[in-house]
Amino acid sequence: MGSVSLKIGEGTARFKKPTICSSSPTNILMLFSVITTNLFALYAFKYSPKPHIPPHHHHHTHKTISLISEQVFFILKEIDSSQKKLSQIEKHLLGFESIDLSTPNIPKELKLFLNPHHLPLGKDSRTGITEIVSSVGHSCVKSIDLLSEFMSYNINGVCPHDWSLSHKLISRGCEPLPRRRCLSKISSLKIKKLNGDCFDLVKGYESQRFLKPRGKNDFLIDEVLALGGNGGIRIGFDIGGGCGTFAARMAEKNATIVTTTLNMDASFSEFIAARGLFPLYLSLDHRFPFYENVFDIVRAGNGLDFGGDRLEKSKLEFLMFDVDRILRPGGLLWLDNFLCSNEENRRNLKHLIEVFGYKKHKWVVGEKVNGSGKSDVYLSAVLQKPVRV
Repeated sequence: MGSVSLKIGEGTARFKKPTICSSSPTNILMLFSVITTNLFALYAFKYSPKPHIPPHHHHHTHKTISLISEQVFFILKEIDSSQKKLSQIEKHLLGFESIDLSTPNIPKELKLFLNPHHLPLGKDSRTGITEIVSSVGHSCVKSIDLLSEFMSYNINGVCPHDWSLSHKLISRGCEPLPRRRCLSKISSLKIKKLNGDCFDLVKGYESQRFLKPRGKNDFLIDEVLALGGNGGIRIGFDIGGGCGTFAARMAEKNATIVTTTLNMDASFSEFIAARGLFPLYLSLDHRFPFYENVFDIVRAGNGLDFGGDRLEKSKLEFLMFDVDRILRPGGLLWLDNFLCSNEENRRNLKHLIEVFGYKKHKWVVGEKVNGSGKSDVYLSAVLQKPVRV
C-alpha cells in the first residue's frame, strides 16, 4: 500500500500517497531517471535486427538486449532508492514521522480509513479534487500503538468502552480521531456516582454559580450582559465549561451556548447533555470548528490556562487568535478567572489584548485559593471586540 505521509493543515494532517514535492535537485534526478528509463525501454522494444544478418551476429544482439535490460533494472532500483531518500528528506523538513500502512501491526480498519478513495466520476469540477482523503491529527503517528488499539474492534458490533483511550489520544495531539464502523455503547448516566461540587446542582457551588460571587474575580451574568454586546446576546461559546452551568444560566436568558468539554475522569459530556445543553468534545489544541465572526459572547474559564505557568507564548497566541476569529465585532470576551500567577503569562495576555484592540469593560486581578489550598493570582475581564475595517 506504500507509505503515507502526514501533511499539516490547521491543526490536522492529511494522509496522502507520497508525491514528488521535495527539493529541486531530487526532482531533476528522478525526472532524468524516468526519461532515461523510457529511452532504454523504447530502444529495447523497438530494436529489430536488419535482414540477412549472419547467424554469428544473433548472439551479439541478444547480449546487447540483455545489457539494456540490466541497465533498466539498475535504473529502476535507483528510482526506488531516490523515492526512499525523498521520503526521508520530506520527513526531515516537515518535522514528523510517516506511517507505513504496509506494516503488519496496522489494523485493517485504520488502513481502509486512511487510504484515499478515488471519486467514481473522476475530477470534481468545483473543487478540482480527484480523491477523498481522510483527516486525522498529525501527532497520531507518535501514538500509533494507542491508535491501533482504538481502531481494533468488531465491524458492525458494539464499540469498546474506551473513552479513556480516546482522551489519551486527544491529549497527545491525535485529533481529530479517525471514524469507526461500530455501534456506540449505550450507558446510563448515574449522577449519584459523580463526585465533586461540579455535579451537585442542589447543594454544591454550581447551584449559586454566576448568581452569587465568592470573590471579586467572580462576575455575575446579569452584570456582564448589562455591559452590552451590540446587537444582543443570542449565541455563545464556553471554553472549558466544566458541567455546563454557564450554558444553563444563559439558556434562562434565551441564549444558546456551545460548551467545550473533555471527559477527564468523569462523564462531563453526558452530564451536560443530560441538562439539555450542547457539549462539544474538543480539546483546546484543536482549531474551533466554526466560521468567522459568529458568536455574540465567548467565555473562557479556567480551562483556558491549560499548561498553567508553563503555557508558552506561541500556544497562548494561537488559542487567542482563534477565539478572536469566531467572536463577532461588538461581541464580548469574558475571561473568567484566568490563572496568571506567572508574570510572563499576564504580560503576554495583556499584549495580545492590546494587539486585538479590545475595549476593557471590566478588569480585575486578585488572589484566590485554588483546589490544592494554595493562593494564586487570577485575572477576570470583560472585553469587547472592535469593528475592524
